[in-house]
Amino acid sequence: MTIAERIDDVKSRIEKASVLSGRNAEEVRLMGVSKFHGTEKAEAALKAGLFLFGENRVQEAEGKFPALREKYVLELHMIGSLQRNKARPASALFDCIQSVDRDELVTTLGNIAVGRTAPLGMLLEMHTGEESKSGYPDVDALCRAVELTLSFPGLALSGLMTMAPFTKNISLIRKSFRTLVSARERLSARFPEIRFSCLSMGMSNDFEIAVEEGSTLVRIGTAIFGERSP
Repeated sequence: MTIAERIDDVKSRIEKASVLSGRNAEEVRLMGVSKFHGTEKAEAALKAGLFLFGENRVQEAEGKFPALREKYVLELHMIGSLQRNKARPASALFDCIQSVDRDELVTTLGNIAVGRTAPLGMLLEMHTGEESKSGYPDVDALCRAVELTLSFPGLALSGLMTMAPFTKNISLIRKSFRTLVSARERLSARFPEIRFSCLSMGMSNDFEIAVEEGSTLVRIGTAIFGERSP
């Protein structure tokens, strides 16, 4: 299958999952995760009408997307673990940092974002069972992170992100996603001034379950670009 055909297939599967759960498929954004795939594959996705991308590494994104942005209007998110010493180049390259998983990173990004013409988008990552252990552990920690974020006018918090455990146990996957949905509901009640409109959850192996559970953004790599070969 071509990349365009793979994108159409993923969109069809999102549509079916949406119908099953009584949702509108237009509520779910499709992100292409181009990690370990070259510029030519990213451009093929752009030509197929996919304009939202996620990258795990700052250096790889720096070598790929500036040239593409000269020809296309696209949106680029950082979805991998971000070290504080990479925060400045990341904030210059990415439209949104999804993987904000600790207060120290919030503070670093907030200080860097002072004086930006447009706020830096960000999501708070919650640990809901993935093996990496990254992310805020509970809603109380998320509340403190939200309060910290609000103290930096250069940051624009729009939601939450998580990774479910890589398993064939569907009940564990659903539990992970439901934990994030519940966290969003509690945060929305505590901070009504923030919409928390983005729930970034679901990857190639579990995105249909994520859509059924309320995801508004799925991060798809292999199902669009094929197997990775670092």
